[in-house]
Amino acid sequence: MVSYRLDSSLAWYLLVNSSTPVGIPRRKPVPPESHWPPQSRQRVGTGGPVGLLSFSMTGAELTSTLRSRIQAHPEWYHTIELAPGLETPGWFDLRQVAGRVLPASLKGKRCLDVATFDGFWAFEMEQREAREVVAIDLLDPELWDWPAETTPEVMRTVGARKGAGEGFLLAREALGSKVERVALSVYDLDPGCLGMFDVVYVGSVLLHLRDPVRALERVRSVCKGTLLVVDAIDPLLSLSFPRSAVATLDGIGRPWWWRPNLACLARMVRSAGFKVLRRPRAMFLPPGKAQGRPGLSLGALSVREGRQVLMRTYLGDPHGFVMAVPAPLGPAQQRR
Repeated sequence: MVSYRLDSSLAWYLLVNSSTPVGIPRRKPVPPESHWPPQSRQRVGTGGPVGLLSFSMTGAELTSTLRSRIQAHPEWYHTIELAPGLETPGWFDLRQVAGRVLPASLKGKRCLDVATFDGFWAFEMEQREAREVVAIDLLDPELWDWPAETTPEVMRTVGARKGAGEGFLLAREALGSKVERVALSVYDLDPGCLGMFDVVYVGSVLLHLRDPVRALERVRSVCKGTLLVVDAIDPLLSLSFPRSAVATLDGIGRPWWWRPNLACLARMVRSAGFKVLRRPRAMFLPPGKAQGRPGLSLGALSVREGRQVLMRTYLGDPHGFVMAVPAPLGPAQQRR
């Protein structure tokens, strides 16, 4: 019998590395800004650099300035190489994962990155020759899905990790990117505002939503092609219930809500009106430099929380990957 103490290390490693998967036009005119939801009215345009870096600088001056600005940013979520040998010290380093999720070419595709944070996935889609990339994010922490018991101090602390989205702005400028960022909640996605997209990426955000299925329903309203979901899952539940859709609920103090097993993540996508194209896959999101490496100790291995921390920092954060396309809507959804 497998010991319960293997839940966050060996067992999950075997699941991820198993050969058998587990579980299962033209852009529409954008209406005037006054017709958008209040939290949606901040947009970052598609022009070139906005002034943080100057093309009059020498190569050495540009590198020095960029390095200083990277270091001055309080906390990076994504590891992004902004210049040769110069990368952001992110909480995650997803560069190895990108090729397993995104196709090699997105030429001619109109793409959407939901909850972009520092913009890693949006810039990856752009580098794959997407025709246009739009990234949305909810920059005002007051509008996040906070549980009832959350204190103002926790709201300030957690909200400060993203700040005002300056990391995205710096990365966008350094890369010479044309990705457009719109301050918009996933709950407010509307084809009348942003149009339709050929590819939609949803990553590491369902965990933080009170109603992940409603969010995916709004994603479906703007998706006319492929949906790519990479989100947090519960490894123990994925092993214990490989075919049943089950999840754990947090919802205490901070905006961490549902952590489904692999089958449940696929069920969420299906329940929102998508057809899952293949069985979901388990993967680790590799840790970045910001996470550090806690020392191995018998004390840490003796408690479940300690084993989970060690797993995330040495192996990565357990996530599931689901690929889907919009399914025909039922009568109830058509009336919405």
